[in-house]
Amino acid sequence: MSKRYFTIGMAGHIDHGKTTLTKALTNVDTDRLKEEKERQISIELGFAPLYEDDELQISVVDVPGHERFIRQMIAGVAGIDLVVLVVAADEGVMPQTKEHLDILGFLGIKAGIIAVTKVDRVEEEFIDLVKDDILGELEGTVFEDAPFMLVDSLSKKGIEELKSKIIETLKQQEVRDSRGAFRLPIDQVFTVKGQGTVVRGTVYEGSVEEGQLLKVMPKGLEVRARQLQVHHKPASSAFAGQRVAINLSGVSKEDIERGEVLVSSEQFIVTRTLDVAIKVVEDLEYLVKQRTPIKCHIGTAEVMGRIVFFDRNELKEENEEILCQLRLEEEIVTKRGDRFIIRRPSPQETIGGGWVIDPRGNKYRFGEKTIAELEKKKVGSPIERVSAALYEAKSLPLIELNKRTALDEGTLKDTLQSEEFVLYNGKEYTLTKLIEAIEDDITDKLEDYHRENPMRQGLNKAELLQSMQKMFPKNLLDFVVENGLKKGIFTRKDQYVKTASFEPHVPKNWEKRTENLLKELRKDGLKVRYLKDYFKDAGIPDNLSGELKRFLEEQKTIVPLDDQYYWDMELFEEAVTKLRNHTGSEFEVGEAKEAVDLSRKYMIPFLERLDSIGYTRRVENKRVWRK
Repeated sequence: MSKRYFTIGMAGHIDHGKTTLTKALTNVDTDRLKEEKERQISIELGFAPLYEDDELQISVVDVPGHERFIRQMIAGVAGIDLVVLVVAADEGVMPQTKEHLDILGFLGIKAGIIAVTKVDRVEEEFIDLVKDDILGELEGTVFEDAPFMLVDSLSKKGIEELKSKIIETLKQQEVRDSRGAFRLPIDQVFTVKGQGTVVRGTVYEGSVEEGQLLKVMPKGLEVRARQLQVHHKPASSAFAGQRVAINLSGVSKEDIERGEVLVSSEQFIVTRTLDVAIKVVEDLEYLVKQRTPIKCHIGTAEVMGRIVFFDRNELKEENEEILCQLRLEEEIVTKRGDRFIIRRPSPQETIGGGWVIDPRGNKYRFGEKTIAELEKKKVGSPIERVSAALYEAKSLPLIELNKRTALDEGTLKDTLQSEEFVLYNGKEYTLTKLIEAIEDDITDKLEDYHRENPMRQGLNKAELLQSMQKMFPKNLLDFVVENGLKKGIFTRKDQYVKTASFEPHVPKNWEKRTENLLKELRKDGLKVRYLKDYFKDAGIPDNLSGELKRFLEEQKTIVPLDDQYYWDMELFEEAVTKLRNHTGSEFEVGEAKEAVDLSRKYMIPFLERLDSIGYTRRVENKRVWRK
């Protein structure tokens, strides 16, 4: 996929002009709620398209600046690739600006631009003083080396320059990975008249297609993506980095909550206990004690829980990373590397943030031994790091594994010698467990297919692979099928794949009627009636007759002369032998009628059948035996 998708965020103190700046950049007013219009303050997240060409698509999220709306702010920032920090020239850095900066740092946002707004309100010589003041406040944050842009949203001064800087910065940035499983943390749920339930969010990773089956986690609700919209326009698919609205079938608005996650795979872990690495804010006001109640903001979820330390009983000021655990009251969906924020629920205060070391934390004893174990987990052994990369991507060549694991080439090659990994196609690696899981999945699909279609030879290989390609690379699926054929787990006839133990058969409740049909057909010899009459006399319904006819043909029990007349296969072969024995290397229709004693009604279809299967070749008014 050549096109790249990004979402940027506007962050900063209330009334510093984020929404107005967004409108100046996009011509979209993101304040859509009545209360927002009345109070002139953003409560919910606002989104707008900023820029699009053949290579790039950029969306803007305007996050609320008021302290009471910090939850929405975290939800909005969690999915963005670049932040425009908005600071009003006439006020400078304010308390909410600082809190936003802390949150951006904890969430791992690395790309930023400082937009000094309302520059027309201050004298020109005052601008340098404002910049110095801002630089002093931003020292040590992710914005300390960020470019400064001077803008005024009303007069449009500097707007085009800011837009160009945003585009230029994103063109140099790595795009989110659209391979692998789809994940979209839900930040908005609503209904559209005549359409039903719609969810909205930023695609964290992977991609989604119209019509795709998905799950709402952690509840496990199965839904279908009936329609997609990107920037209010219908779309057939959406990719990592894009804002997307998805119309879901099979679920009501009341069934889904903000903070839940829409996924394409069950590989994402549902958990309540997280091993984490955190850092705390510099000016923490209140003491954080062992098992202090906290609110954890992860993705778009906000969950109550407690913080558990293993090397201390309280925390006030700490510059170093702390290894600890979050024990939550509700299940969330997460994986290693996900970023989060923790806040004190009362009195409200941002405590800090960090990243998930292990989403499947256990109960540990207090002490340095546990800290040492968590440190090992944090760093991750080479096998763990390779496994994590392959678990996410399913299949990777050596050069890509080297990038994702940050292991040196020698260590990486030694690690890949483990039985946990498999090299296939001579160039790509995958997990042994993943191959086993795909084998099991294919077996389940084939067994389901055999149950539903007991008379068919098997499932078309191309159809089988296509049904799983949203989850796994095609070349990996192809390898697993071919490997399964070699191991005798599957067998194949022509393009059809089946489990080794399965044999096509007539369903038990139709066996007797099928026997009667074949008995009557054989009884009539070569002077048969239309095949449909035999089905009717045997009491076999029309909805089964087509499938049964194909099965009997594939089993070489019957053979068609044309689309109406069918013979018993043994009688057909006897007729062929009789005709051979009573004719020379070539013969005419009259000779054939005498040899087999058939009227023209059956003889012409019989001879044409011999031509079609290559027994004979017609030359003018004669037939010549081929074999």
